[in-house]
Amino acid sequence: MTPDQLITFAAVAEHRNISRAAVALHLSQPAVSGQLRQLQDEFGEPLYQRDGRGVRLTPAGEQLASYATRLRDTWRQAHAYRDALRGLESGTLRVGASTTPASYLLPYLIAGFHRRYPDVTLHTTDGNTADIVGALASLDIAMVEGPVGVDLPPDTAVQPWREDEIVAIMPRSHPLAQTVEAGAAAGRVELAALGDHPLVLREAGSGVRQMVERAFARAGVPMRVALEIAGVEGVKEAVRAGMGIGFVSAMSMRHESGALCLFSLSPEPLTRRFSILIPHASAPSRVVERFLALTAGDAD
Repeated sequence: MTPDQLITFAAVAEHRNISRAAVALHLSQPAVSGQLRQLQDEFGEPLYQRDGRGVRLTPAGEQLASYATRLRDTWRQAHAYRDALRGLESGTLRVGASTTPASYLLPYLIAGFHRRYPDVTLHTTDGNTADIVGALASLDIAMVEGPVGVDLPPDTAVQPWREDEIVAIMPRSHPLAQTVEAGAAAGRVELAALGDHPLVLREAGSGVRQMVERAFARAGVPMRVALEIAGVEGVKEAVRAGMGIGFVSAMSMRHESGALCLFSLSPEPLTRRFSILIPHASAPSRVVERFLALTAGDAD
């Protein structure tokens, strides 16, 4: 039995899924399965059982998980303490970000941090918010959009960061765009007016799509969905092709050439909150503290 095997078992116990544990640990699934087999051989009885797509711990596994989790938490704290003592001369910063901050905010933060601290090795992980929350055990800091939920690892701090607006986009040649731009309320479009036009939506499970669907439902406005497509750029290309009106983060429109125009929704803008998650918040390393200052615009 080794500390690595116990840390791996703690991740499996936390995620109740070998594949998700492998992602969180930055290991292959066969490597995780191999460590689990060795651990079971050491104890001489099953520690977990397959349960659908996940795993269920046996009573022996539940007891071992309590020890393994304490070992993993102590290991994290020791690493955080080491990094704090070593300062910024060397070290590693592992940053996770969900889709929108990963695409439109993180590159600028990484570039700014690298200019200040070129000897720090940076590793990034992206995915949806659930993916990033699930990988917190292997991250030093993370940025996510929307609700973070309550199932966070112990010693994780949540800091509100900034707001993002979901906007309607359409070609400038679209009849509704010409009407709105010519009217008194330029830059805003009534949600009710969108019910008469075909719409382009993100794929099922997208946070942007869920927000848009809830807004239409609250307003009692029907949705004429012409196309569902994955990704922000897919939505923008479909809108350019004339498939309908789309919905994206305003951040994704910062560098548009002008072929598309964007409108805030009326009567209420559709906004969401970004949050910063800090695992091991009781003993953050200096690297984490400096990166956190950079996100607040306070780094010197």
